[in-house]
Order: sequence, then structure tokens, then C-alpha cells
Amino acid sequence: MTNMERRNNQTLREVLDELVDHVRGIARNVPNFTADEMKRAQDRLEWLADEVWRAAVIGDDDGA
Repeated sequence: MTNMERRNNQTLREVLDELVDHVRGIARNVPNFTADEMKRAQDRLEWLADEVWRAAVIGDDDGA
């Protein structure tokens, strides 16, 4: 993905930002996570990765 593609695909940019924020939150808090919290964090991470894939392959929903 080029910088131009990332700038032009708003959906991809937003989902990537959310993914990075989530990973940073996991990294900060993982020592304190319960098993249930770890499972939820992993599930969210997998969902976000799927959303990144969709945004990269399908593109921006609004046609931008």
C-alpha cells in the first residue's frame, strides 16, 4: 500500500488507526488482563484485522 492509497482510503485509515490503538492498549495492559479480558482483546484484534483486510481489498465504501 502506498502513502497515496492510505490517504485516499478513509475507511482503511480509520480502521488501521483503531487497530494500532487497540494493540497499544493491549501492550500496556496485558499484565493485568484476566483470561476473559485476553480472549476479548484477541477477538477484537482478529475482528479489526479482518476489517483492515476488507478495507484494503474492497476499498472505501463511500467511493473516495
